[in-house]
Amino acid sequence: MEFQARLGIARNLLATRLDTLVAAGVMRRVPYQEPGDRQRHAYEPTEQGLALRPTLVALLEWGDTSPADPQGPSVIVRHRPLETALARATSRSGSSWNAPGCMGSSLPRTSTAHPGQGRASSTRPEAPVPVKDGHLPTAIAVDAARTGIGGVPYGETRAPGRWHTVIMRTPRAKYFNTTGPCGPERHYMLPPTQRLPQARELIEMDRYFVLHAPRQTGKTTTLRTLAAELTAEGDIAALMFSCERAKVAGDDYAATESLLLESLHEAAQRSGWPKKLLPPASWSEVTPGSRFHQALSKWCRRCPRRVVLFIDEIDALQGDSMVSILSQLRDGHNARQDGQPFPASVVLCGLRDVRDYKIASGGAADGYNAASPFNIIRKSLRLGDFTADEIAELYDQHTQATGQEFTKDAVERVFELTQGQPWLVNALADEIITEMRVTGTIATGQVEDAKERLIKARAIHLDSLAVRLREPRVKRVMEPIVAGGPYTERHNSDDLSYARDLGLITLKPPPQVANPIYREVILRVLGDLTEQNIHADPHSFVLPDGRFDLPRLLREFVVFWREHGEVLIRQEGYHEAACQIILMAFLHRLINGGGYLDREYASGTKRLDVLVRWPYPGPDGERLIQREAMELKVWRAGENDPKPDGLAQLDRYLDRLTLTTGVLVIFDRRPDAPPWQERGGFEQATTPSGRQVTLLRV
Repeated sequence: MEFQARLGIARNLLATRLDTLVAAGVMRRVPYQEPGDRQRHAYEPTEQGLALRPTLVALLEWGDTSPADPQGPSVIVRHRPLETALARATSRSGSSWNAPGCMGSSLPRTSTAHPGQGRASSTRPEAPVPVKDGHLPTAIAVDAARTGIGGVPYGETRAPGRWHTVIMRTPRAKYFNTTGPCGPERHYMLPPTQRLPQARELIEMDRYFVLHAPRQTGKTTTLRTLAAELTAEGDIAALMFSCERAKVAGDDYAATESLLLESLHEAAQRSGWPKKLLPPASWSEVTPGSRFHQALSKWCRRCPRRVVLFIDEIDALQGDSMVSILSQLRDGHNARQDGQPFPASVVLCGLRDVRDYKIASGGAADGYNAASPFNIIRKSLRLGDFTADEIAELYDQHTQATGQEFTKDAVERVFELTQGQPWLVNALADEIITEMRVTGTIATGQVEDAKERLIKARAIHLDSLAVRLREPRVKRVMEPIVAGGPYTERHNSDDLSYARDLGLITLKPPPQVANPIYREVILRVLGDLTEQNIHADPHSFVLPDGRFDLPRLLREFVVFWREHGEVLIRQEGYHEAACQIILMAFLHRLINGGGYLDREYASGTKRLDVLVRWPYPGPDGERLIQREAMELKVWRAGENDPKPDGLAQLDRYLDRLTLTTGVLVIFDRRPDAPPWQERGGFEQATTPSGRQVTLLRV
């Protein structure tokens, strides 16, 4: 329905509102039928509805003068000599829209009438004629004296008369953004600068500082907004530009300087500033290695305002180029004390914390050096994730705009799955609304489905996460987390900081994967090789009553482990976590087609917890959930049998899940373990609380 597409409103809400208007006598439902098609209904205003026009026009005029839209009035009302009551037009993009005189699932007809005449015969509408208004995408002409519905294209006149011409700027529907910076006119978004209140304070103090956060958390959006706000206040010229194009220069610091100055100049030209605020049209030709410093000094000397720079994607600079640029900023910062013009404040925006930039610019990692603008680690800012309340506020924007609601449970589940990671929060909503095209109230079931779709599709954000897993620094962090082992090497501290800056793990110890979606992605990526060797049919594990046959799955895993386990362990890059990765891949391959896997793992726990959730129909057709809990342990050389600890840990896990039984799987990685073909014994065991559980040794 074109009306629905234009408003971005849920079908059920639109139908309710149309029914209300019909019941009130404001609109009428008119049947029509195309050859070979089923009967449909169009909606047209009644005499009573048309009588509301003066009131609606008065409201429009009030709205354009009181709470005015900065983009200008959404509707312009004029008098023009037109013959028709309603003219259909198209936007510059070629899409057509019809005014509320003819609103239906399709627009089946137009009727032509002269002023004072009754309804005319119905015909197929004439081909839409593009509006030549230059900037207004939709035009509709509404007759001020008649009750019929017209259909002559905009601007065409057959007989003289007085008509109201209403030229409407069609509002662009907002959506949840998953690519690039956000804009309030196009995207649902939280107020950016409220997420970073300290930044303004530091800028007022003329400080140089770092803003760091993982990718796609809103850094660029926040800085753009802050720069615009500061500049609009009249005392500061705040400019944001990116170092991204300088990445190709590598260690060539001369080329880096040229590329950065080009980016800065282009950003200034796009700003719309008056000429007196702009940087010079050309830069001085000085020795490479000092050109960036001299250019900024020259700009600040001529600019009547304090200059503030937001340097985005600073991580793109590499090696000697990074050292050169940061050293020039440091020199300019220090020279300000002698009266040399230089930016009042500089904000470096990227993935990493201040420590790495201090080292790159020649400072000590831990020592205090008052001369360095980057020895301010206490003032390094990190853009945080959304809180549960902020997710609810963001999603409520969609509800207010369209009437489509997220249940409280759905919002809570989104927070559980994402832990507030901004891209994931937006991506789940976008997947549900745009890709899955859910039109009714959004519940937890749709959230779960959207999560699976995102993971399977390997959306670009998740794909970049997967690539990181093969980096040595990331592997040294993630392997103990998956295996449940401790961190024992000195360089682990730096690696942990790196993984935290990437957003892969939690900020507070013990180190854990940042959120459940990342946990799923990590194990699925690492288990890709194993999955290629699994040939069992997932449907064969479904029992006649719809439940999942977990005992049979475990027996099949024993066969698979005896045949492939030794080879897969040798080939697995995450060697210490190979057992957990292989079993998780096996479970995922056979369960995720119809059920769900929830996994919990963290460094130092020496275990991995798994919950299988399998939907199946009850006796009366109701939807029930089968839940099965598993605990994974590894018996390593020099350690005692982990069975006692495993049973106690499984007991606590079952308590938390309120389940009466579960499975403990112990992988034997000792050199003197039984031969591969003898592994796979099942036995019954009793937990400390008296639960009877299954014990599998492989």
